[in-house]
Amino acid sequence: MSATSHRRIVIGDVHGHYKGLMTLLEAIAPTSDDQVYFLGDLIDRGPQSAQVVNFVKDNHYECLLGNHEQMLLNILTNGHIPTSTLQAWLYSGGQATIASYQQATIPPEHVEWLKTLPTYLDLGDVWLAHAGVDPTIPLAEQTAEQFCWVRDKFHTIDKPYFSDKLIIVGHTITFTLPGVAPGKLAQGHGWLDIDTGAYHPRSGWLTGLDVTNWLVYQVNVFKNDIRILPIKEAVTHIELAKANQVTAISFQ
Repeated sequence: MSATSHRRIVIGDVHGHYKGLMTLLEAIAPTSDDQVYFLGDLIDRGPQSAQVVNFVKDNHYECLLGNHEQMLLNILTNGHIPTSTLQAWLYSGGQATIASYQQATIPPEHVEWLKTLPTYLDLGDVWLAHAGVDPTIPLAEQTAEQFCWVRDKFHTIDKPYFSDKLIIVGHTITFTLPGVAPGKLAQGHGWLDIDTGAYHPRSGWLTGLDVTNWLVYQVNVFKNDIRILPIKEAVTHIELAKANQVTAISFQ
């Protein structure tokens, strides 16, 4: 545990890995004085999405809307969803979410809670979003489409979007960015990506970031390995020239 109290802890995309999340939180050991934030994508792909949602909801942790939560809500709240949209969600991990509930429907209290999730959180010096921002659009004009889905436009910005805030995001697995090894965080101009691909067999790392002390906590959900690193040892800086070569691989 860090030497400084009243920590702000930001946790990347969990994707249904409840056991890994419990191991991560055991390592972080948040107290009642700490603030814990989730960047969204609690659900899909991993085996225990229902348990993750229930845990975050019942502990009143602040959580952002991720693109996977948005896909689920679109399906549940729109009576005329095309079959292709449903199939896209199922292909993107939705089938695992359905299985985790072990019942015919997702509980209404979970659906209503998901509807309340904000698309971003402004913490003063730190600004949280699931995916990032579109640097070509004023903030007031952006919607969940940008905050939950943006990729290349955000990762290739040549100057910080905010002059006084670091944007911390998930959504894009860091090893899909040029020069970033599995498990490493990625940093560009005014942004930091902490989605280290917990569900992906090439990585397995779930990340929590203590932004008060700049410590990185990670657990490998497949191997149950735990590591705690100062951020300078855990981050890879993305050069703009290379960022324009962002891989076309998309894991949604």
